[in-house]
Amino acid sequence: MESKGTGATEQPHLVSLVLQSKKALQHGEQLCSRAQSQYNASAQETIEVLALDAKVRWVAEAIVEQLKLAASVAKCIEEKRAALTKQVKSWDTSRTKYTNSLESVLESLGGQVVPQDFHETSADSSLFGSQHSDDEEDAIMGLPSQRKYSNGGVVSPSSSPSSTLRRPGSIVQDKGKGKGKSNSAEERKKRAKADRSRWKTLRDFVDDRAIEDILETVENDRNTLEDILNKTADYPSSLRNTITSLRESLPVPPQVPILTQMQDILIAEDAVIASMAEKLESLTGHYDGMAAALKDSEAGEVFADEDLENMNRDTEELPVIMSELDENGGEIEDYFQRLAASHRTAQNDLDHLSRVLNDLDELGDIMDEMLATQDSVEFQCEESLTSLQQHLETLDHLHERYVLYQTAFNKLVLEVARRRQYKEAAESIVNGMMSQLEIMAEEESQVRKHFNAEYGGHLPEDICLCIGNEPTRWEVLPWPGDTRETLPEIAPDLIVEARERIGGNPDIAVGPESL
Repeated sequence: MESKGTGATEQPHLVSLVLQSKKALQHGEQLCSRAQSQYNASAQETIEVLALDAKVRWVAEAIVEQLKLAASVAKCIEEKRAALTKQVKSWDTSRTKYTNSLESVLESLGGQVVPQDFHETSADSSLFGSQHSDDEEDAIMGLPSQRKYSNGGVVSPSSSPSSTLRRPGSIVQDKGKGKGKSNSAEERKKRAKADRSRWKTLRDFVDDRAIEDILETVENDRNTLEDILNKTADYPSSLRNTITSLRESLPVPPQVPILTQMQDILIAEDAVIASMAEKLESLTGHYDGMAAALKDSEAGEVFADEDLENMNRDTEELPVIMSELDENGGEIEDYFQRLAASHRTAQNDLDHLSRVLNDLDELGDIMDEMLATQDSVEFQCEESLTSLQQHLETLDHLHERYVLYQTAFNKLVLEVARRRQYKEAAESIVNGMMSQLEIMAEEESQVRKHFNAEYGGHLPEDICLCIGNEPTRWEVLPWPGDTRETLPEIAPDLIVEARERIGGNPDIAVGPESL
């Protein structure tokens, strides 16, 4: 500086500049010291954030693996339920098949009328036996009771003509019977027979109540099976919802990795700290210069006006520098707060993950119970399906028995028709024989009368006394102990229908014999 003359009034002004510089330097040092402390704290905070982030990522990955295992459990339960459902659907299909077959044969029975003469004379028995037989199996299954004869055949106790049909007397004994009946009663009977709308059908001889009981039992057991299946119906969806909820609650990884964020913050802080150091160095240099100028002034040196103007200008720039230092300090504080916020977020995430782990422990216990329940359901379903399969066998047996029942009736119709032909042929022979014998007896009587009239008077009375006898009169009677067979009347169209059913109905098992 160039020394020039100066007045005494300028000295205090220089002191003021020195004081302002000193004050600015002290304030700058404080700001920088605080910023340095924040910078050091930021470094420590960064280490802690990175450590927490590593824990969060490690725990989150472990949770994701656990959730995958839980998802596999849900899938396992779903697959087991799908296998059981497939078995149940298969049984339902078979059930529909068997019930439709049974309903079909029962409907067919309902469409086949039974002539009144087949049953109306025996009020206590059906065509194929009582539906309330002592036979337990038939009573339970609603089938006609049967009995076996010594020849091994199976016949209904009321199906033979000797037990269900009329048994009038012999040909001779039947003569003249029924003459006392009024013509009106016979007409009413004929009209009743002609009105088939009032005739019974084969279905009337079936115990529908027993069949309904069986079908109701099947339905109840099927509902029980459905209740068993429903025990685990919501397990897969419940597990998946829980898994989704836990997965969605996991911390979302930041778009920018934490390490990159920390590096960016530290680099920015380094730049700010370097800038503050430069500003502090500038403040220090300015203060040192002002202190030296004051010292020189006290030593008697006089500063030129230009020097004083420079000092004033430099001093006037101090507030700008302080403002910049203050802003820099604020930036460091902001960076620290960002790190602190990241720290809190990471800690909150770790705390949340800890709670998720607890939830996973509870979910594990729940899944153990679910698997145990599913195993129990499988066992119960297997038992139930075995029982239901036996019901299908019962339905199939019912269908088979009623098919045979209908077949036997059609065979019966044809057998009665055949027996009627035999009866009519036998009666024709008997009637013809009786007529021929009557004619022969009349002719023989005339011949004998002629002989006795021409030669009898010339013979001694004690010779061949039988010569005067009339010829023997014959009467054809049933076998001793038997009665004349009476068969029910069957309309020709019913015989044709029975023959067609035997030969054309696929539900009827046709025997090897033919009619």
